[in-house]
Amino acid sequence: MTVRRLPALTGLGVLAVLLTGCGIRATEVPTDYGPAPSRVRCSLAESDVSTRTTPGMSARVFLLCGSSLVAVDRTVRVPDGASDSGRRVLVAQGLLNELAEQPSAAEKEAGYTSDVRRGITVTGPRSGDPEDTLRLSTDPDDLTSYALAQVVCTFSDSAAAEGDGSVVLAGPADRSARRYSCTDEVRARPGSNEPPADDVTSG
Repeated sequence: MTVRRLPALTGLGVLAVLLTGCGIRATEVPTDYGPAPSRVRCSLAESDVSTRTTPGMSARVFLLCGSSLVAVDRTVRVPDGASDSGRRVLVAQGLLNELAEQPSAAEKEAGYTSDVRRGITVTGPRSGDPEDTLRLSTDPDDLTSYALAQVVCTFSDSAAAEGDGSVVLAGPADRSARRYSCTDEVRARPGSNEPPADDVTSG
């Protein structure tokens, strides 16, 4: 007697027939993973970009999204006629205020948040400080690593600093100012990489 081999059975349809014949009900692979996300996380449509109706200078602030910093556009009001040092302080305060504001509805939906709290103020240098020092009403060491990264990267990318990727900050107490840098590592993982800082003296 010759035994004839059956060809290999392929395809879900044939498999379903065989399973049914054996008394086993074929089941479909589950495909329902819930509704598709309404937008890509950390991505804003052009129409969702936050804009301010008040006149002023364009600036960028760094918000948190996921585990990194992401720049978003803002507008900061700076009165005409301010001196260079006064303008720097006004820009810095305006940026701080923007960081402390709740993100817009579209930004929240895309996953944006801020760790900077309301009420922080900024003043210019004291006697003995470098001329580009910005003194915060909260010591930088008392900020969370996320908030410090937001402040440093926002300031260093603005008219509040010298445009070299760093900013000189100090707290309200009489202590040396330090130059903080916004690095790629800080922007990528602000929770585990605090901005590098070096003590500075007036020149």
